[in-house]
Amino acid sequence: MRAVSEAAPAVTPAGRLALGLAAAALAVDQAVKAWILYGLDLPSRFSLPVFGPLRLTMVWNEGVSFGFLQARHDLVRWGLTLFALAVALALAAWARRADRRLLGTALGLIIGGAVGNAIDRARFGAVADFIDVSALGFFPWVFNVADSAITIGVMLMLADSFRRDDRPAG
Repeated sequence: MRAVSEAAPAVTPAGRLALGLAAAALAVDQAVKAWILYGLDLPSRFSLPVFGPLRLTMVWNEGVSFGFLQARHDLVRWGLTLFALAVALALAAWARRADRRLLGTALGLIIGGAVGNAIDRARFGAVADFIDVSALGFFPWVFNVADSAITIGVMLMLADSFRRDDRPAG
């Protein structure tokens, strides 16, 4: 039996933020995808204008981010799914010990987005993408809420890496 002092470390406040934000990002991603797939029943490759340059265009992404590295074979599909879940678990372990809110926020967004896209890949064999702002002319890809969460999370993680730590070492 483990002694009290050997118990698993408690989750930090930034870690709780990360795990809660991961759950929220996952829930929003899956709810919006359900609305697109079952509420709107948006046909594949059909494009519905929303406002300005924003359109809803249903695309099934068999690859990784923005359609790179297409995964048309089941072995690759399940490999990508397992890889995304392994990364999410590793990031969750890191998030539990996070000591900064910005890092916790970044990790939470990345975890939620990775799991959201992994669920799509497991359920459908591809990721449901539908946010289309290609009319702006500089971003030709169609993406989803999970992709947005991952992208924002990576940018926040990068910003956190540039923060200055004034605490003395040791």
